[in-house]
Amino acid sequence: MRIRKFGHSCMLVDADGVRVLVDPGTYSSGFESLSELDALLLTHQHADHFDKGRIVDLLSANDRAAVIADEQTAALLAETGRQVRTVHEDDRFALGPVEVTVHGREHAPLHPDLPNVTNVGYFVGEAVFHPGDALTVPGREVAVLALPVGGPWLTVGGAIDYLRAVRPRIAIGVHERALGTPQLSYGLLERFAADQGTRFAVLEGDDWLTV
Repeated sequence: MRIRKFGHSCMLVDADGVRVLVDPGTYSSGFESLSELDALLLTHQHADHFDKGRIVDLLSANDRAAVIADEQTAALLAETGRQVRTVHEDDRFALGPVEVTVHGREHAPLHPDLPNVTNVGYFVGEAVFHPGDALTVPGREVAVLALPVGGPWLTVGGAIDYLRAVRPRIAIGVHERALGTPQLSYGLLERFAADQGTRFAVLEGDDWLTV
């Protein structure tokens, strides 16, 4: 299995030749030219995870790709005429030989006075877990965690606690473009990850992580 990141929370997972793209949003770039995608997984509707215009263009070049999303994002994308599979917590489906399970229901809360949105996390190929904008603990062993490092809904302390709760073998820092200086959070997370035997990885540019 190989993983490449396209900035912020957008990741390409190549598992047994099945190519799965997660959360191409407005803070991400480089995914636009991808081809031969088997699936697009969307965790929630916020623009930094769901750039509707570029996604429509991407799907035009990947017309056989399955599209899977939480119920609110699925409704937004269905307006374009694209067939979308709506998923909920505990759903399970297959992309060829690769199994995907769905975990979580809602975005991490920003404030009690703000309406929340649906958010689902995806466990891909028995190895990679991408929680979207939530701190969902999947309740199983995680080889690779897409670890949010900060944002309006998350302090670095919360990221450390989440890292400790999941205890992945490898944690890839994501959601970094919500921070002015993500390197400060990276340093702390690397330190706490090492304390529990987790490798903290920063993927940039053309970097691939092989698992």
